[in-house]
Amino acid sequence: MILTIAIMVALTVAVAAHVLAPRVAEGRVVFEQRPDLPGGFGYRMAWLAVRSRDTAAVVEALGVVAPQPCNWRSGIGTVYDDQLGNDHIFVSPPVNGWTFVVGLALPYPVGRRPFADKCMPLLAHLGRHFVEVQYFFAYPPIDVFAWARVLEGRVVRAFAMTEEGVVWNRGRTTREERALGLRLFDFRGVRGRKGDAGGEIILYPTEEHVLRLAERWSLDPTRLANVDIPGPGLGYIAIAPAAWRPERLRKAG
Repeated sequence: MILTIAIMVALTVAVAAHVLAPRVAEGRVVFEQRPDLPGGFGYRMAWLAVRSRDTAAVVEALGVVAPQPCNWRSGIGTVYDDQLGNDHIFVSPPVNGWTFVVGLALPYPVGRRPFADKCMPLLAHLGRHFVEVQYFFAYPPIDVFAWARVLEGRVVRAFAMTEEGVVWNRGRTTREERALGLRLFDFRGVRGRKGDAGGEIILYPTEEHVLRLAERWSLDPTRLANVDIPGPGLGYIAIAPAAWRPERLRKAG
C-alpha cells in the first residue's frame, strides 16, 4: 500500500488554477519572497497543524533540508507541482496561532510490516517541542484518509484508513469525530462479496470529513483566505529529509 501511495504522489498534478508553481530562472527554481496573504490547500494533500507562532522554530524541529523564505503563493504552488511536490514541503507563516506544514512529502500512515513507520515518530518528536500537533491526510483516488492529534506530548487520537483497512486506531473517538458521523463512514463497496450473500463491507471516511475535522480541531485549510490576519507574511520552502522516505524493514537474521 505504501508503494501505491508513493506512486500516486509522483503522479499528482496541480489542482488549483489560482496557484502557480515557482518560476525557473537560469536553470534554477526561484521561489517568490514577496510577503502575501494565506492561500488555501487541503484537497489531495497531507499537512500538519502545529500550535505555534514561531515558524522558524517549526522549521528547526522538522529538520528539513535547505529551507529558504517563500510566500504562500509560491509555497502552495510548489507542493502541488507534479515534480517539486514529490520532495518539497511548505512551512507557513502563522495563522491564528497555527503554523502549517504542507506537502505530500510528509511521512504516510503505516500500521503494519514490511514498511517502517515514519509518521508516528515524527508526531512524537514534534509533540516534545510544541503543545499541540495535528496531522491530516486525504487522498481519495487511492482511499487514504488519516488524522491524528498530539497534546502535550501524548497521542490522544490517531486514525488512518487505506484500501487495506484501518492501519491506525489509537485513542478514543473524539467528540468532533462523532459529531461528523465518523462512526458511520460513507459506503464505498464490499470486500469478498459473493452474490446476494454479501461480504465484508468496506466503509471509508471522505475528504470532506477530514477537512471538517480539521476545521473543528484547528482551521479548515481550504478557507484560509477568509481568515482575518494582521498582514502578509513569509513562510519557508524546504526539501523533506531523506529519513521521511518509505523504507522497508530489514528481515531479522
